[in-house]
Amino acid sequence: MDLSNLKPVKGATRKRKRIARGTGSGKGGHSSTKGTKGQKSRAGARIPAWFEGGQMPLQRRVPKFGFRNRFRVEYRPVNLSWIARLVEEGRIDGAAEVTPEVLAAAGVARKADRIKILGDGEAPKGLSVSAHAFSASAKQKIEAAGGAATVLGYR
Repeated sequence: MDLSNLKPVKGATRKRKRIARGTGSGKGGHSSTKGTKGQKSRAGARIPAWFEGGQMPLQRRVPKFGFRNRFRVEYRPVNLSWIARLVEEGRIDGAAEVTPEVLAAAGVARKADRIKILGDGEAPKGLSVSAHAFSASAKQKIEAAGGAATVLGYR
């Protein structure tokens, strides 16, 4: 081993050229890879990504209206007519209690959905329904048909 075959350890040297370190570096000169003139060629030019050169920015041009409540509780609506049709088709047992799990198994809703029973249609006789919410007309129709409407707590 002698001085002719010495070389730096792997990873010790950088492959990129350092800019603005004189003309001999290959990336020097008066502009140092920044082009000529303009705000971005100057020293200390830090322009935010959303800055549009003084033009009215997009987030101020776009009209804003409405309100979206972040804490809103979303329900999957299920009409009594739908439940009655499922009982007729045999996809739901008319004697058993109708729960969100039963409705999910029948393909009406997903397991994670909160169910709200709505009063469109007629309730099957003696059907007990458990759901997260009921409309007033749905609750009245279920109880008038001899069934029970049970409100479940949230998961």
